[in-house]
Amino acid sequence: MVGAMSHRKTDTVEDDTAQDPRSRALRERALAALACVHDPEIPVLTIADLGILRDVRIEGEKVEAVITPTYSGCPAMNMIAVEADLALEKAGFTDRKITTVLSPAWTTDWMSDEGRAKLLSYGIVPPAHSSSRASLFGKEAMLCPRCGSPEVERISEFGSTACKALWRCKACREPFDHFKCI
Repeated sequence: MVGAMSHRKTDTVEDDTAQDPRSRALRERALAALACVHDPEIPVLTIADLGILRDVRIEGEKVEAVITPTYSGCPAMNMIAVEADLALEKAGFTDRKITTVLSPAWTTDWMSDEGRAKLLSYGIVPPAHSSSRASLFGKEAMLCPRCGSPEVERISEFGSTACKALWRCKACREPFDHFKCI
């Protein structure tokens, strides 16, 4: 879990080596609790999979979880904050805070590889990494998550949530969502 957060370029990730052993243990316990919080719109993903769990800060007995929405109007963030607070409470933290930060803005590059694999097995095509040549030109190689055919077409820019587009396979005729690259 810590490794998943440390690869991101943010100004909020703390250096674990600077913390005393007790603070490190509290942070690890908080991270483990928060890693079980699922996105209410895509329940196969945790907030860690999505990369919206930015940091966990420990100061004495106080724990602060820092989260970033996938986009500023995401309706799931209130529920995610409530579920994160509840997860910390269940883990025994009495002094806790959930902080939402908007900058830097979330990007699909923060999604874990495990999260991308979970999306695909759930029937949602994951976004390409923004550094890939295809995504730079907006021409991702899209394959149907059900039959693997490259013969697909976009039906709508918006799918079941604003962060997904609705596509259909021309081969098997099944609709599917594509998580948009942000």
